[in-house]
Amino acid sequence: MSMDLDAPVPFTAQDQVAPTILCCNCGTPIDGTTSANALCPDCVRLTVDISEGIQREAVIHTCKDCERWLQPPTSWVSAALESKELLALCLRKLRGLSKARIIDASFIWTEPHSRRIKVKITIQQEAFQGSNTIIQQTFEVEYVVASQQCPDCQKSFTPNTWRASVQVRQKVPHKRTFLYLEQLILRHRAHQDTVNIKEAKDGLDFYYGQRSHAEKMVEFLSSVAPCKVKKASELISMDIHTSTKSYKFTYSVELVPICKDDLVALPIKLARSIGNISPLTLCHRVGTAINLLDPNTLQTSEVPTGTYWRSPFRNLADVTELVEFIVMDIEPLGRSNGRFHLAEATVARASDLGSNDQTYFTRTHLGGILHVGDSVLGYHLTGANYNDPNFEALEASNQYSSTIPDVVLVKKHYTRKKNNKNRNWRLKRMAREHEEEALNGTGAVGGNRKQEQERERLEADFEMFLRDVEEDQELRGTIEVYKARQQAAAGGMEVDEDSEDEGVPKINMDELLDDFDELNMADDE
Repeated sequence: MSMDLDAPVPFTAQDQVAPTILCCNCGTPIDGTTSANALCPDCVRLTVDISEGIQREAVIHTCKDCERWLQPPTSWVSAALESKELLALCLRKLRGLSKARIIDASFIWTEPHSRRIKVKITIQQEAFQGSNTIIQQTFEVEYVVASQQCPDCQKSFTPNTWRASVQVRQKVPHKRTFLYLEQLILRHRAHQDTVNIKEAKDGLDFYYGQRSHAEKMVEFLSSVAPCKVKKASELISMDIHTSTKSYKFTYSVELVPICKDDLVALPIKLARSIGNISPLTLCHRVGTAINLLDPNTLQTSEVPTGTYWRSPFRNLADVTELVEFIVMDIEPLGRSNGRFHLAEATVARASDLGSNDQTYFTRTHLGGILHVGDSVLGYHLTGANYNDPNFEALEASNQYSSTIPDVVLVKKHYTRKKNNKNRNWRLKRMAREHEEEALNGTGAVGGNRKQEQERERLEADFEMFLRDVEEDQELRGTIEVYKARQQAAAGGMEVDEDSEDEGVPKINMDELLDDFDELNMADDE
């Protein structure tokens, strides 16, 4: 076999060599068929800026009152600082960012009071049209935090902008019920949608921008307290062309005028229908119904809301009429009902000690906590004149007239040597406005005196409520009790400010909650 060495050799597709050119910057050989601008990949990364056209500075608006952020055009969203919700809002604010692929985004720490937010963003994109080179770049964007009031907060500072109101009333001489109701509202955050809260005579007024929010509050009040609701509407405006009408709605919520520790004289017919309980009872709790206790037998019963409003009755005496007694002798009878223990006690009025030897014999439900020499508060029925038809019917009845005791003991009284304002715990309060009452021609001096008396009465009611919280563990379980600021700042160490008051109930630090907002505020200061 012979081979012609001079014969031409045919070329295949694999033997074809791609044309190469030199990079116009560094002279590196590159593929001329894929490079559109005669630049090598390294020079492309150094010279091409894919973040060009993306904003590096922007303005983000927040409302100082509700701490929400504006999401254009008209939405307001809640987001904490350095949260993923706020990061998404910041990224949506940048023009031109949608053309690139976002690889990573994170916040850069700034001073809390600088009113600046910095975000570090990493993106990927082709170097230019038709290029196979993918470039990844990282850049920073600075946002200026500007203040702008949201429409909801504007309504709260502008009169006549509410669309629905809830008027809560209770006709009693003290504010203990509203103080407890306030704590329930704060615990369940039922006041978040309110436009404004005003304190009026015998109650509170809640104002809302939407009717549904007012109805939600009415449902909450009906679920925690026995009440009666009335609804009224007022036509504000009407468009005759489209038949569009605008109304203002008012919900009147009336709470039952029966409070904890009140002495109640029931109608005899009603007392027989709810378990044949004695008509003369104590109200030991008010929840969704009125819970009554007979201190002579420890029998308990409850009056549902519907039953009460079908045959309403008032209390015979309230906590403002309590009298202090001293326990001279007490003997347990061995009968108990939950936390109540029946006992026979001999008591004397604290004001009679040293002047006469008058004593009173009675049965009480406080046999588990009373001892000889203790002080106890109760109602003195001997010689009392009550203008109440139910009590008069009780006195006229042959069956119940002999069961009326001389004294009805209510709760143990703890003698405090001072008005303790340095407790290791505290309660939150709602922000509200006070209604300014007309002076009715009494002059400024009379008006100031009246306001001072009202302020002293409110302080006395609040102090009474605080003592109830200290003494009643069941009451504390339904509300939120926070550590005082000095204890929270000191890391929860208990400081006994009232060591002089021996025997006075105190709240353990384990039952107290930390308010993290105020802890952060203390750290900033």
